[in-house]
Amino acid sequence: MPTAVPVLVVSGFLGSGKTTLVRRLLDAAQAAGERVAFVSNELGELGVDEALLGGGEERFVELAGGCVCCALNDELFETLVALKEAVDPDRVVIETSGVALPADVQIVLFGPGVAEWVSEEAVVTVVDSDRLHVGDEVDETFVEQVEAADLVVLHKVDLVPSTAIPTLRAQVEGWNPGVPTVVATHGRVDPRVVLSAPVSGRTPPTHDHHAHAHLHEVYETERVTPPATDSASLARWAGDLGALRVKGFVRHESEVLVVQGVGRRVEVRPHEGAVPAGVVGEVVVIRRRATIGEPHSGG
Repeated sequence: MPTAVPVLVVSGFLGSGKTTLVRRLLDAAQAAGERVAFVSNELGELGVDEALLGGGEERFVELAGGCVCCALNDELFETLVALKEAVDPDRVVIETSGVALPADVQIVLFGPGVAEWVSEEAVVTVVDSDRLHVGDEVDETFVEQVEAADLVVLHKVDLVPSTAIPTLRAQVEGWNPGVPTVVATHGRVDPRVVLSAPVSGRTPPTHDHHAHAHLHEVYETERVTPPATDSASLARWAGDLGALRVKGFVRHESEVLVVQGVGRRVEVRPHEGAVPAGVVGEVVVIRRRATIGEPHSGG
């Protein structure tokens, strides 16, 4: 009889801070001596999250180039089977892409070859409090991610007035009544709270895959070479793109800079640690398809 393994699905819209939270979870697991198998999926072709997480370790598996719930569904299944055989982890953490729906990941956990050893699965959805506060985060994908959550992390609360937090909690409660909600900045959540997110029994999720496939048609990624490489120019350039998400690595003189943008909010800072070959020099830009190739009219 295979050893039972809990699975944590970390969901959240583009730029909500999922990777930051996962990095802290992995650090806590390592400190506790727990063997965690981590599977990441990026919407885009560059392995940016792998470098940000300090990837390259044996237990890191990255699915790049699409969404777990669409083109890579079979690969996710095969990856989980291979991880179980090769690593036999104490826990599995799956970070979805920013436009993935948790139900499409969960359904893989009920397939033969996986269901036999998954003891439970919980969905933690990370919400960008700043974008929710100004109202530009809410679309069908975002709402479905919140509705699927067993725990919601209101992230980046340092960017909103403290008086707005009760309203944000009420909005989350409106989409998912009764869901536990915690607030956090920079992924600072007690790992025990996240890893013990309540689950309501193992029932295969029901979901219209065709409708979600159509939903994905509104998003598109492209790889872009920045026109300048100094911090100030990079920040201005990334902010003016009008993109949902910008992330990547750029070399400036003797250092490598990591560029991370959510809307017009952009951070450029030196990157410490190794960066996989072929990653430096281009950034992934994620936008709604209607804006690809059109002039940006934002201020």
